[in-house]
Amino acid sequence: MKDILIIYDSVFGNTAKIAQSMAYALEVHHEVDIRLVGEVFPEHLDGVKTLIVGSPTRQFKATGALDQFLKQVPAGTLEGIQVAAFDTRMTPEDVSKNKFLALMVMFFGYAAEKIAKQLILLGGKEVVSPQGFLVTGIEGPLVEGELARAADWVLKIINNA
Repeated sequence: MKDILIIYDSVFGNTAKIAQSMAYALEVHHEVDIRLVGEVFPEHLDGVKTLIVGSPTRQFKATGALDQFLKQVPAGTLEGIQVAAFDTRMTPEDVSKNKFLALMVMFFGYAAEKIAKQLILLGGKEVVSPQGFLVTGIEGPLVEGELARAADWVLKIINNA
């Protein structure tokens, strides 16, 4: 049984790369299970000590598949589990090029914060603030250095747990 579970969804492959970078960083000292959201079943949550969940930001929230998965998790399921949330998102420079988009982001935010709220409502204990990893444009690629930043961030989760 794995003590750390990373659940993610990905549209253009960027979020998958971030999740994989996290898994590689953790596998040195921990048992890690990494799964695409469509491959997660309730039994995968059994025995998990740390749950990390991520999605690309789509329409200012997580993908429909990830959102639907979180809505199907029974209340209290994450009681006693350390949780953390992340997303992939456009760079602030790309967002600022479109005033309407910048305004919408200001009002509605990004996926990571919403994922974190759902994890906490399910009983999880947040150990680090939600984190966004940057892509250029809508489809990416990832901004240089984001894979290393993801590896560093995920180690903070374990150190704070």
